[in-house]
Amino acid sequence: MKLSDYVIDFIVKEKVRHVFEMVGGAITHLLDSVHGRKDIVCVSMHHEQAAAFAAEGYARVNGRLGVAMATSGPGALNMLTPIGSCYFDSVPCLFITGQVNTYEYKFNSPVRQIGFQETDIVSVARPLVKYGEMITDASRIRYCVEKAVFLARSGRPGPVLLDIPMNIQRAEINPKKLKGFFGTPEHRRLAKINAPSQAVIARIVKLISAAKRPVILAGGGVRTSGAAAELEILVKKTGIPVVTSLMGLDSFAHDDPSFAGMIGAYGNRYANLALANSDLLLVLGSRLDNRQTGTKPATFARGAVKIHVDIDPVELNAKVKTDIALNCDARVFIKALNSALSARPRSALAPWYKVMDDCRLRYPASESKNPGGDIQPNNFMAFLSARAKGSDIVCLDVGQNQMWAAQSFKVKKGQRMLVSGGMGSMGFSMPAAIGAVLAAPGKRALVICGDGGIQVNIQDMDALVKLRLPVKIVIMNNGCLGMVRQFQDIYFGGRRQSTEIGYHCPDIKKIAVAYGVKVYTIRAMGQAGKVLDSALNYNGPVLIDVKLGKNTTVDPKLTVNCPIEDMSPHLSPEVLEKEMIVKAAPDKRKI
Repeated sequence: MKLSDYVIDFIVKEKVRHVFEMVGGAITHLLDSVHGRKDIVCVSMHHEQAAAFAAEGYARVNGRLGVAMATSGPGALNMLTPIGSCYFDSVPCLFITGQVNTYEYKFNSPVRQIGFQETDIVSVARPLVKYGEMITDASRIRYCVEKAVFLARSGRPGPVLLDIPMNIQRAEINPKKLKGFFGTPEHRRLAKINAPSQAVIARIVKLISAAKRPVILAGGGVRTSGAAAELEILVKKTGIPVVTSLMGLDSFAHDDPSFAGMIGAYGNRYANLALANSDLLLVLGSRLDNRQTGTKPATFARGAVKIHVDIDPVELNAKVKTDIALNCDARVFIKALNSALSARPRSALAPWYKVMDDCRLRYPASESKNPGGDIQPNNFMAFLSARAKGSDIVCLDVGQNQMWAAQSFKVKKGQRMLVSGGMGSMGFSMPAAIGAVLAAPGKRALVICGDGGIQVNIQDMDALVKLRLPVKIVIMNNGCLGMVRQFQDIYFGGRRQSTEIGYHCPDIKKIAVAYGVKVYTIRAMGQAGKVLDSALNYNGPVLIDVKLGKNTTVDPKLTVNCPIEDMSPHLSPEVLEKEMIVKAAPDKRKI
């Protein structure tokens, strides 16, 4: 059979029903192998970045694998940002690039290029993939695709890249004679799974029983490992409150009485205070980067015994020194812990919950200012979340919009919230939503983005209309690049170069209409209910333009060299001291 047919057959066997791509000469054999099939569809996009982000959204929702293809040279290079996004956020995706014929490729020649659009994409992408290979021998195709997909999903998931020259794509192969990856020494070495010892589990059980102010920090690894259900059981058994990282927002229902908010640089003030005052911190699948800990990690949960569970051994004790560091899959760990725990009523932690609940009343998640506009962004997010279905997939872009949603959109059980975390790429949300709804037929996606982010991949509004996808785009439109503008206001004396000066946003509504997207506008909160009800019930893609004042801010915000409990706008030293149970951190507020 033709090698390109073998590759597509393999993808179908992995239960992938959509491949995202932008056509190019070097992948025409692969595209032709999809043509006419009923079990897999090519989703044609207008930019390779959008195609690869769509594959990422697809993988995040189906939990197995996303696939994107691009031609050699510019097509392959355009996928690098989503490849990096999958790498940093642990998303299993297979990226396939076309390459010039092997007899046109330069290999070790000192010349810059021989074939048209020839580019060594494997070398370029190597720091951002778990595995990458240019296939120069057609007989290795089975080994390479099996290894690639295994690595994409095993351990800490991530992206893999196969670069397939055109003459290899069209090669004739005998599948029965191909050497496989599974069962080889390399596979056995890579397939080892760590499990926590009974002694360590017993020690953790004792620590949980003794704790007066315990907190669970749920990171993105809870969702990635499929441990959300086990986490819910753990919380019911122990009564321990849960805070999340940005990536862990959809790992625990926000209407559960044990949910205590999102922590970090743009976290809820009450959540940061809860973590700062804890005496036991159980970190599940979070890499504890400085967006969570602040720039002084030594002050992070300084009064707590810290237990850190992560599938990636290099993340343990990398930023925050912990008392127990476990290299283990989050789901494996939580299941083992649940088996060893005896049920404890939530009332046993009633004094701790009262401290946290009182703090939440004093510092609600609506500190952000809305000068010059009627709409308070955090209140709007809470309002939007109340109207969202329990099955919705919420896709956040990057910027102020992301943080308002992270602070105030109340994620229901069954909802997903897809976030570009480590890469933090504007332009992520809409293509990710395209992939997400194709991975989950019958579900709807809510895209939350800014007027800057929507312009990055605005061309693929066309895919929404072409495929008649149930995607609702909510633009938090303040007419500037607000996140960096706020940073400039704090650190650069309000000199707004390129965020306001030089920045321009056209009438996005007219662009949406040109693509065939239904458009709505909200200028005041008094209109929001009626407009949202109409827009969310419309059968097809819509754009909702939410008009904000230009000087809107994201508050609270952690500034440099402050512990996470001391957020801007700063509480007075006297008030902050009253909020703290543990000893105050040294050198606070020194910038």
